[in-house]
Amino acid sequence: MQMQKTRVRQSMRSIIKILFGLLWLSWPIHAQEAPTDRLNARVDSLAEETTTLDKIVKQLSKFKVSAYIQGQFQYGQEDASLKVGGDNEHEDKGFNRFGIRRGRVKFEYNDGIGTGAVQIEVNDKGVSFRDLYIGIKDPWLKRNQLMAGIFNRPFGYEVSYSTSSLESPERATVIQYFFPDERDLGAMLTLRTREDSPLNFLKLDAGIFAGNSINRETDNRKDFIGRLGAEKKIGNWGQWGAGFSYYNGGVYNPTTTAYELQDKRFVAIDKGKTGTYMKREYFGLDAQFSFRSGWGKTTIRGEGLIGTQPGIATSSKSPNSGTRPENLPENALYKRPFIGYFFYLIQDIGDSPFSAVVKYDAYDPNTGVKNNEVGRENSFTSEVDLAQSTVGVGAIYRFNKHIRVQAYYEFNFNETSDFVSGYEQDRKDDVFTLRLQYKF
Repeated sequence: MQMQKTRVRQSMRSIIKILFGLLWLSWPIHAQEAPTDRLNARVDSLAEETTTLDKIVKQLSKFKVSAYIQGQFQYGQEDASLKVGGDNEHEDKGFNRFGIRRGRVKFEYNDGIGTGAVQIEVNDKGVSFRDLYIGIKDPWLKRNQLMAGIFNRPFGYEVSYSTSSLESPERATVIQYFFPDERDLGAMLTLRTREDSPLNFLKLDAGIFAGNSINRETDNRKDFIGRLGAEKKIGNWGQWGAGFSYYNGGVYNPTTTAYELQDKRFVAIDKGKTGTYMKREYFGLDAQFSFRSGWGKTTIRGEGLIGTQPGIATSSKSPNSGTRPENLPENALYKRPFIGYFFYLIQDIGDSPFSAVVKYDAYDPNTGVKNNEVGRENSFTSEVDLAQSTVGVGAIYRFNKHIRVQAYYEFNFNETSDFVSGYEQDRKDDVFTLRLQYKF
């Protein structure tokens, strides 16, 4: 009996040991199952978060903000006109000014088909806007586009060339006079062929514009502006480009009288009523060529305009006002045949951050008269009809892709006439500009 009890106790001990053994063997399995489940759940969660972040990044990549600021110091001779600060306080001395030439910020959203953009201008004269447009590309090639709003006029090469990249402080004289603010209110169609087409280097821009710069429209007339351009690379060492531009429009005449040039003088033409228009027509050619050598990159650009520009007695500039001119004698239009042209030579110094710049800029607002033919009695001509030219020499140093310093000296020359006060000889109006630009 005692032996039977002993066997029972031994059997119980064996069963307990087996149960504990099974329990011990099963513990790592249960202990590992929980962390593995949690890890898998965490991986799934991270995958979802990554997908969400990817969607957000893709949306943000469609939105772009860019800006640049140009602060500058300018010195001018006594007859000069500077782009910053006020006029010269001394009649017989040179003067200098500090100022913010441009401070621009642009907001743009591009989803691949549609584009919307707003650009704000801030400088020492105040705050205004520059770009305000929408663009819609074709959904197939995405190389053709319809734009509407306020944007760069499609004429020539320099009009749309950003002033943050310009190698001289300002655009050419004829561009400043005829395309104030560079932009206009209108609609434009851009046409290009497929990328695999032999004509893919061609681009046609054509549009209808109000003809009044960034200001509101004031009449029913529209101007046509168009450019056929070409651009192509030459291997891996060069590139060329060229374009032909045409402008056909009109300028509102608030008076019953307009003036046309006949026999070296302006003659009054009775229009019989107010509110007529004088034709505004430009033809333009532009060309660009750049290549790389042991000297660095060399760029040559040139552009020329010829045609007819209506202006008033005291200015040959294009209209740039949000209101129609009043019916006053001084607002009568003068029809002037003109020519303007300019050339750049930009030489990068090897692989250094230095570039040397030489520019020649010429503008003749009235090719029908010259020198002492201007200012004669009863000719109705004045200093506005005298030609002017500029030789500019400068240098650019780029600290990095954001910061650059620009030094530039302009030797300004003017046509002379013994019959125009203050223009009997070349005026003292040279200008030196030192500019610091930050772009981001």
